[in-house]
Amino acid sequence: MAVGLSRIAVRLPRRTEPVADVLARTGHGPLERKVFTRIYGLRDTPTLAPDERMADLLVEAGTAALDGGQAQLVLYGHTMLTQEFQLDGGFADRLRAGLGLPDAELYGVSHVNCVSVLRSLELAHRYLRRPTATQEDRVLVIGGDQASVHEASRVIPAMAVGGDGAVGVVARRGAGRYRYLGGATLRDVRFHRNLQLSRDDSRLFGEVCQRGAVEVVTRAALAAGLSTGDIDWVMPHLSNRMFWRTFSAGTGIPADRICLDLIAERGHNFGGDALMALEHADRAGQLRPGDRCALVSLALGAYFQATLVEVQEDSR
Repeated sequence: MAVGLSRIAVRLPRRTEPVADVLARTGHGPLERKVFTRIYGLRDTPTLAPDERMADLLVEAGTAALDGGQAQLVLYGHTMLTQEFQLDGGFADRLRAGLGLPDAELYGVSHVNCVSVLRSLELAHRYLRRPTATQEDRVLVIGGDQASVHEASRVIPAMAVGGDGAVGVVARRGAGRYRYLGGATLRDVRFHRNLQLSRDDSRLFGEVCQRGAVEVVTRAALAAGLSTGDIDWVMPHLSNRMFWRTFSAGTGIPADRICLDLIAERGHNFGGDALMALEHADRAGQLRPGDRCALVSLALGAYFQATLVEVQEDSR
């Protein structure tokens, strides 16, 4: 039985701020700011206003994805292990109540950094393919992090600047806007120190990320019985433009088929990047039924995740 995904719901703060301002506040000099803005192509980053709450964005994205329906299981993918809105106690109950799913099972998916949301999609696929699954089963996957609450970890050295935002999508057996085709997971255990890597290890990490992104997409295609030449679009981890130019050369996927439209206005939004890119491309009318899209995430700790989906006629 095929697994389908609904259209993606995205919720963002109502304001943005210049990436250069975030870099200046966190002690990065003029040269680094030029690299991030001129070479990497980053301009603005979504930032919660003082009266906005990340938990509300998560509920709004999840509710929009549900579109009046129900789900028996909720998976919340996040990068930051501790976030302000989770510290009051009862977060899971508040989230379930806000989603209108008081009896749903809810699990956080973390400790894999920015691949957490695509990893949640893989877990949803496994859940829906279990022997006891029914046609009525639904899994709501939501993701999002409040980067602005801790600016020191908002800047990923030589790679990206994180923003605030939330995504939601429903996985089910049968039809959907996107049909799941295959997925793959990779990890290189040498880089477990994350932001505390030495200069040499940081340089090596960048090289490993380039190879890992190519390999995980290749494996996801093979899992679907395809090759990278069968991929029509790449919905990328929105780190920076330079990274994806190298990826294009490594896979043979044309650069104009890697959806980087959001890099300047939104930049990196942790685990939600690939889904945000997919939502944007679909809403902009770029996708056609039958198009095969590779969703790609990579993360500190050297985690890699790819999910291959096919666009369907069905709008849900």
